Amino acid sequence: MWIDTHCHLDAGEFDADRDEVAASARAAGVARIVIPGVARFNFERVRALAHSLDGGAYALGIHPLFTPQAEDADLDALRMEIEASLDDLRFVGIGEIGLDYFVVGLDDARQQFFFNEQLRLAREFDLPAICHVRKSQDQVLKGLRRHQVHRGIAHAFNGSFQQAQAFIDHGMHLGFGGNLTFERAKQIRRLATQLPLDAIVVETDAPDISPAWLYRERNTPDQVPRIGAILAELRNLDPEALALGTTANAHAALPRLALLSA
Repeated sequence: MWIDTHCHLDAGEFDADRDEVAASARAAGVARIVIPGVARFNFERVRALAHSLDGGAYALGIHPLFTPQAEDADLDALRMEIEASLDDLRFVGIGEIGLDYFVVGLDDARQQFFFNEQLRLAREFDLPAICHVRKSQDQVLKGLRRHQVHRGIAHAFNGSFQQAQAFIDHGMHLGFGGNLTFERAKQIRRLATQLPLDAIVVETDAPDISPAWLYRERNTPDQVPRIGAILAELRNLDPEALALGTTANAHAALPRLALLSA
């Protein structure tokens, strides 16, 4: 059993064949797909989609790339959606939230405002956070420490070993996906090899971050087992053992996942 801990299955790239993509993932052994929210407009969409899938789960949050369009009132809407979802076992956390210092032109103060307010919600409702950490590892970790959020996933991690260890020491798990399948991605491959196995979860970020064999093509959640096989090879592990380990890690990072029936 594999878990895709980060998949934007609601994205427009899947409008033509979403059901087929989900069925293919299930057939490949991907038993869980976590669909994170990105803005107020898709909260209901990710919830409904998660409920329509065998093994579907969702998170709710405002992505840093959507902060330019976000309004303060969206945080009130997010709070209401969280409160309404607390009894829903498919709701697993706050996300995708975080900071992005790769994309040019984003207002740092606005990003920080939404990130910190959502961390307050994660702390208040004792929920894990699924964090976007592109070129922002230190700043995201600072926020997690400030708000005492000690559980969740640093998605698509690509920092230093020291930064990785700091996230792990804080209680976070690190997401690895298609990037590690490229031989030239030496830093990510070193991290994926050297970090404690119990700190790692597997993800696709589909339709983005495609593995090497789908370079410049659409990524899909059925790629998780093949990505996992590359990770297992790097770590000299049996892929089945890696699947079991990363599934347990996903349950630790997002505990409500473990409550879903198989």
